[in-house]
Amino acid sequence: MKRLIVNGDDFGASRGINRGVIEANAKGILTSASMMVDRSASEEAARLGARLPTLGVGLHVVLPPPAAPAEAEAEVQRQLERFIELSGQMPTHIDSHHHVHRDPRLLPAFLAVAERERLPLRGHCGVHHIATFYGQWDGETHLEHVSPNAMRRIVSFELEEGLNELCCHPGYVDGDLESSYSRERQTELETLCDPEIAAMLREGTIPLVTFRDLRAP
Repeated sequence: MKRLIVNGDDFGASRGINRGVIEANAKGILTSASMMVDRSASEEAARLGARLPTLGVGLHVVLPPPAAPAEAEAEVQRQLERFIELSGQMPTHIDSHHHVHRDPRLLPAFLAVAERERLPLRGHCGVHHIATFYGQWDGETHLEHVSPNAMRRIVSFELEEGLNELCCHPGYVDGDLESSYSRERQTELETLCDPEIAAMLREGTIPLVTFRDLRAP
């Protein structure tokens, strides 16, 4: 059976992002989010996430460049402990801002923490990761890649048997957000909340799940 985790990155980056994540969970197909722990809206994100039993919340590790491999493991562990301090619980999974854990120099640090804490790490836990739902390519905005038609194509052709994770970035743009990925976020949110997309998943008998449904590695 194909099962789908719809995960919103950058939870906690700003109040507008938090609002978008909560709305996408309450009104749309978002089931999971990855929370930054050192941003101005991180505490709000933790409070909001705790009120939503249907939302799985993981750790979105931020390592500012140039990150030193020798110090990376301690920093990942620190951010994990900060996550627990804010939310009162373990994250459902670990991933990273701008996918820095894919860097071969930094990956061992992430793997060490994930294995020690028995947490799924994006791309290393048996979940098929889908990153094509993204509205900016080669520095240019392409909203057609985050449209309902794009979502239909992904569901039709990119899901594999077993667990899949669709990475997304829903949210509202506000003055607190420091990101070149801006108006694309609201288009993503609109697509995630499109009732026809939810109906398509139901008709295709594709359950929406979280990383809680993945057995610990």
